[in-house]
Amino acid sequence: MVSGSRSGFTLIEMLIVVFVIGIASTFVVVNLGGNGDRRTAEREAARLAGALEHAAALAQWNGETLGVSAEGSTYRFWRRGVDSRWAALTDDDVLAPRALPAEFTVSPAAYAGAPVAADAILPFRPSGRNEPYALLLASPAWSLVVAGDPLNRVQVAAQAASR
Repeated sequence: MVSGSRSGFTLIEMLIVVFVIGIASTFVVVNLGGNGDRRTAEREAARLAGALEHAAALAQWNGETLGVSAEGSTYRFWRRGVDSRWAALTDDDVLAPRALPAEFTVSPAAYAGAPVAADAILPFRPSGRNEPYALLLASPAWSLVVAGDPLNRVQVAAQAASR
C-alpha cells in the first residue's frame, strides 16, 4: 500500500509567508506613502541649489553679473546689462524660469546676513566673491532653506514648518 503524500502548506509555512508579505508592504508604505511633500520639497530644493551653483560659476566664467529672484511659486535668473538693468536670462536651459509644483512657494530670506525684500534680485558677481544668501522653499508641511556661502557652495537644510 502506498502511503498518502501530503499536499498543501503547514500553518507555520503560511504564517511565515504572511509575515514576509507584511514586512515588505511596510517598506513600501514607508518609502512611498506619506512623504510625498517632503520628497518633492527635497527634489525641488536640490534642483534650485544646483541652478544657483551653476549661475555663480557661469557669472565667473563669462565675467558678468547674474542674479536670481524668487516670488510665489516661481524663480528665475537674470543678467545685468552694461546699463545696470536686469534682463531675464533666456539662453541657458539650467537657468530657465522654474514654476514649482502646486502648494510650494519660494522666497528670498536673507542676503549678506540681512532680510531682503520679496522682489529682490540676489546677485552673483563675476569675481566669484558673493555675499551669503538664503532662499526659503516651503509647502504646508515642509520648509527648506537653500543657502549659499561666499565660496558659492550651496546647501539645503530643513526648517520647522512655518504654517
